[in-house]
Amino acid sequence: MTNGGAQPPTAWRYCGNQIKLWRTRAGVSREELAKEVGYSYETVKSMEQGRRRPALRLLELADEMCGAHGVLLAGQDYLKPDRFESFAMEYMRYEAEAIVVNSYESLLIPGLLQTEETVRALLGAHWPPLDDETVETRTAARLERQRLLEKQTKSFGFVIGETALRHPLGSAEAHRRQLLHLLEAGTPRHVTVQVMPNGGAHPGLNGPFVLLETPEHEQLGYEEGQTTGVLSAEPERVGILTQRHAMILRQALNPEESASFIRELAEET
Repeated sequence: MTNGGAQPPTAWRYCGNQIKLWRTRAGVSREELAKEVGYSYETVKSMEQGRRRPALRLLELADEMCGAHGVLLAGQDYLKPDRFESFAMEYMRYEAEAIVVNSYESLLIPGLLQTEETVRALLGAHWPPLDDETVETRTAARLERQRLLEKQTKSFGFVIGETALRHPLGSAEAHRRQLLHLLEAGTPRHVTVQVMPNGGAHPGLNGPFVLLETPEHEQLGYEEGQTTGVLSAEPERVGILTQRHAMILRQALNPEESASFIRELAEET
């Protein structure tokens, strides 16, 4: 279940390899294809090697220049942007089925609680830059994912670091809307939102994580970095995260205190 560094999607690598094979068979050089499509040599090379998603324009012109008769163009249906980062796909499947989701975030508003403005600000800051189609696909996917909060048979607990609440990602008004959204999201009885105040040492300083409980009552832990995610059912690993979560809850403001804190921040914004 553990998942290390992610590699490019199989569809990218397969379609890129097909472009290379057809190009070689037709006697078309990479330089010729790059010039015709209007991309640099290195860009076409990256797409052929599957390190970048092959563009529709490349598929169209390669299909025509190499006499593929629609074979290469047919690959476009398999090259739509991933709805989530590839390394998070397994976690998303388990999250959708989980009956308990407990999250700790130190620097960001959790994805399940982000407004569309916050989602777009974060995706817009992604590096390397995401293309417009990917931004739209992932924005829609994250907002759709938030419908999980409507399921009252699931339990959600969020602890958010004060730093995340004080750090605007856009305009002051957009930040205020995000804070008010947190207040609204924490209203249902199956959702709790708590604040971890700045100052002092606590286990959450080591980074964010999520604890899940499946319908079969299996306990899972998820830790995510910038380019990797690890989902684990290993008892020792999950036990450590559970202990850390318990310590974090002891130091966080309770739900009522947290709501007052967030409301005051919104009024100050």
